[in-house]
Amino acid sequence: LKHMATPHRTYNLKDVDMLVTASTVIESAIANKKLLQTKRSVWADPFFDNLVAKIENATQTFLGVDSAKDMREATQAIDVIQKKAITDLAECKIQLTEDFKKDKVRRDELLTQLGFTKYHKDAQKGDQEGLINLLYQFKKNLTQKVRDEIVAKGTDPSILDAIIGYADTLKNADVSQESLKGLRKDITAAGIKEFNDIYDEVISISKIAANFFKDKPTVKEQFSFSKVAKALNAKKKAATPATQAK
Repeated sequence: LKHMATPHRTYNLKDVDMLVTASTVIESAIANKKLLQTKRSVWADPFFDNLVAKIENATQTFLGVDSAKDMREATQAIDVIQKKAITDLAECKIQLTEDFKKDKVRRDELLTQLGFTKYHKDAQKGDQEGLINLLYQFKKNLTQKVRDEIVAKGTDPSILDAIIGYADTLKNADVSQESLKGLRKDITAAGIKEFNDIYDEVISISKIAANFFKDKPTVKEQFSFSKVAKALNAKKKAATPATQAK
């Protein structure tokens, strides 16, 4: 068996990303199965449920990770926190900028001190690391004195509290996502064959389902394998290099 040639992967994603993407696409298929099953009787129950089980089994057997679903949920949890944090940070920044515009030196000092100058652009682009850095710098440098000064100018203190809260929540979610990705280095030939089978099957489902929903763009997008993979990857791209280094 050792001399058995390692099969070529039919996908150009990391194994874990392919499985999480496949799992996400099939969840969308299950959510829309009423229409899908009227179009293709071979997709009648338990077709999609069996495929979910196949993905979960491959994830556990060959990657040593409990569940592609857990990883997807961890990624989605990060996404929710990121969106809230970015919204609140933007609200805080605009108020700071306007409230202190007559004292440009103090304004610039606060924006630098609280992490906006260095990290805000990256955070807005979806860079997880940039956002974590911004939140931690904000939390560290928002002393009682600075806080009172900002609040006195008109910013609601609850938004400052919320931003401080995101720092730990996002860090914890990021750590749980990383630990879920504790992958085995050597994937066997049997593993790659199984992954290829899953990918080929899910890609076919994606293409057919996307065509069925061609008049509903938002649903159609849920069946674009590349778009789903890209969206999932954007949410965790900052964490990936650290994982590879381990």
